[in-house]
Amino acid sequence: MSALSLCPIEFRYGSDEMRKIFKRENILARMIEVEVTLVKSLEECGLIPRGYSVSLESCVHSIKLEEVDSYEKSLGHDVMALVIAIADACGESARFVHYGATSNDIIDTAWALLIRDALRVVESKLIELINLLTKLSEEYSDTLMVGRTHAQHALPITLGFKFANYLYEFTRSLERLMSVESRIVRGKMAGAVGTMAGWGDKGFCVESSFMRELNLGSHVITTQVSPRDGVAELVNALAILASQAERLGIEVRELMRPEIMELAEGVEGRVGSSTMPHKENPVLSEKLAGLARLMRSLTITALEDIPLWHERDLSNSSAERFLIPHSFLVIDEVLNTLIKILENLRIYPERMMNNLKLSRGTNMSEALVLRLTDKGMLRHEAYKLVRELVSKAINENKDFLTVVSEDPRILKYLTKEEINEALNYRKYLGMHKALIERTIKYANEVLKQHSLLSQK
Repeated sequence: MSALSLCPIEFRYGSDEMRKIFKRENILARMIEVEVTLVKSLEECGLIPRGYSVSLESCVHSIKLEEVDSYEKSLGHDVMALVIAIADACGESARFVHYGATSNDIIDTAWALLIRDALRVVESKLIELINLLTKLSEEYSDTLMVGRTHAQHALPITLGFKFANYLYEFTRSLERLMSVESRIVRGKMAGAVGTMAGWGDKGFCVESSFMRELNLGSHVITTQVSPRDGVAELVNALAILASQAERLGIEVRELMRPEIMELAEGVEGRVGSSTMPHKENPVLSEKLAGLARLMRSLTITALEDIPLWHERDLSNSSAERFLIPHSFLVIDEVLNTLIKILENLRIYPERMMNNLKLSRGTNMSEALVLRLTDKGMLRHEAYKLVRELVSKAINENKDFLTVVSEDPRILKYLTKEEINEALNYRKYLGMHKALIERTIKYANEVLKQHSLLSQK
């Protein structure tokens, strides 16, 4: 850890892979790549003599970040500082660097390249998460547990069904990121106000050659800057993903309570408390909550960056220097953490069954209402009767099956065998297996779409 490290992103959160993308040296390298690519495109379109780009490629590697920083300190302009540093390093070869371009042609295109690289990391980890949830959905498809609504016992479900719901949500996030990527990963090469005036009637040629070289799509039209709704959409999509991760983290936190203990974080050797040796705390799941809050807060900045003045102002620039790298490093840490939780998750089927039985069958009341209705009782009357029997079972501390089987009003409609079947947990799981299978099929289809897009 550097003595000057002020932000936890520098030393605590995010992977080295993601940090490398947003290191200043890499950002500078991407900006240089964009400037050299513009010169190649100017040559291809006949606006300048050929040969300059080859010479540039051989000399720009000697440019140091410190040199650019020194010029920026005196000039107050990052891109102009880079242009002069290229001229210092390359001399006459730099004659046509930045020809007809504006700063955000370079900045916005560099951001597009960085975002594309960062999205590859995020999507790769999201796919790993989807595969983990697919495996868990299949493995525990028939593991009974109680469903909870309002934190109260509802109908029985299975753990696999619970996992499948999260699988569906995270797959939707992958779809969302794939869609956002098509709008945010676009280059911009259109000059000072977006009209391509500096290249005359060769503007589309320059743009086409430039984007082809960088394997980027282009915006249809821009001002001096790319529209900022793309950044806002991206950050909001990442915030949704973080919020989904927090929801699964809350699930683990709640089910890890000692009085419930159906799931638990399983990282060995971790200290739970500095003073209480017995403590096992859901610290990873709690970390997800904190990071998700931070991620959601970034959406405000992203949305406020959209309304720029006229053909542009500079109010978005300083915010985005924080916003884009931090958004990706935060979501990177979220995904790393959630994968670690799922890979080490402890699962207690016996506790699930014991907790399911705590209701002593009363949570099967819906099934009994439906069976009585099937046999001819009006539904609202069946509901009223069953509610009365639920209260009796609770007040007298009896199993619901016993109370129901002794009531003559019930026996008028149902045999004891039919009552047993109606109150059987495993007989009231509906289409749970088919729903799990449908969810896995959907996830696999989205993964296939992603694979096909990645090959383009």
